[in-house]
Amino acid sequence: MNTRTLAAGAILQRKPAEVGRWRRIARGAALPLAVLVVWSAAFRLGVAKTEFLASPEQVWNTALRLIGNGYLLDSLSASLRRDLIGFVIGATLGLGAGALLGFSRLAEKLFGPSFHTVKQVSLLAWIPLISLWFGLGDPAKVAFLSLAAFFPMVLNTFEGIRSVPRELFEVARVFEFSRWQLIRRVVLPSALPSILTGVQLALMYSWVATLGAEYLLTSGRGIGNLMVDGREHFWMDQVILGVIVVGVVGYVLNVSAIVAEKRLLRWRGTTTARFS
Repeated sequence: MNTRTLAAGAILQRKPAEVGRWRRIARGAALPLAVLVVWSAAFRLGVAKTEFLASPEQVWNTALRLIGNGYLLDSLSASLRRDLIGFVIGATLGLGAGALLGFSRLAEKLFGPSFHTVKQVSLLAWIPLISLWFGLGDPAKVAFLSLAAFFPMVLNTFEGIRSVPRELFEVARVFEFSRWQLIRRVVLPSALPSILTGVQLALMYSWVATLGAEYLLTSGRGIGNLMVDGREHFWMDQVILGVIVVGVVGYVLNVSAIVAEKRLLRWRGTTTARFS
């Protein structure tokens, strides 16, 4: 079989996957495009009221203007910086707390009931205490975001560790694994899907909480502040632009987490194969 035949076969094998990917993209874009068409038609036909809604053209022009003067990118970078700091702090503490509860039955008995009680409290209910402890500036916002990322990380880490099959522990005991080998070769590969789900949820919850923090605490730079300014001045084009940016950023964060999860789970499959 010559090189050309092999290349042609590889191209034919790739085509179904590429077609399927483009179909998924087209299906995902169908609803946003339909909303855009209806939205634009509502203005062209005079159905929409301009006091409460801006046209797509107005939103587009506002986006270009705010990008041109740097206001939009500056606001977005401020929100993303808070989100990243809060996510890292909350996810790291949540991973440690979840691992402690997962590995130690004593810790679960001592702290588990209190944790499960505290996690029932609405996130917004913590804002008065956070504002008293950390003030109303960025430290309070970061603390709020850390709290938003903390709870899903704890729960998913705990559940991932506790869901490791007992049979794997028995095999590890037969091979006389050390504690570190047990964690690296048995617990981590088995618990990793649940832990990564916790990371994804923590990332999304912290991003949603970013907007809440910027709305409810002292205003400053951020997408939330951009939207608040638009609401106070009845600049609906700026408010809608903020909503679109929030949705796009949330989608990008979610896709990034999914891609990272697939790569790490590919590593997990390799590790499991070596262990078996």
